[in-house]
Amino acid sequence: AHHDSLYTMVIDAAQRRVRPCLMTTGTTMLALLPILTSSGRGAEIMIPMAIPAFGGMFALLFSLLLVPLLYAIWKEMAWKFEMKAEDDV
Repeated sequence: AHHDSLYTMVIDAAQRRVRPCLMTTGTTMLALLPILTSSGRGAEIMIPMAIPAFGGMFALLFSLLLVPLLYAIWKEMAWKFEMKAEDDV
C-alpha cells in the first residue's frame, strides 16, 4: 500500500516540477547561445564564463529526473527498514 501511494506522490510532484524547470532551463540556455557563439570583442572573456552556466543547465535537467528517483528509493528503503525493525521485535 505504501509503494503505490509513494510512486503516485513522486510522479505527481515530478510532473508539477517539469514545466517550470524546463522553462527556466530553456530560456537560460537560449540566452547563453549568442554568448557561446560570439566571436567579437569581449568574447574571449564571456565564453569561458558562459560555458559553466550552460553546463549547469544540463545538470539541472539531469537532476529533474534524478531527484524524484532518489527520493522514491530513499523512502522505499526507509519503509523496508521500518518493516524489518517491526518484524524483529
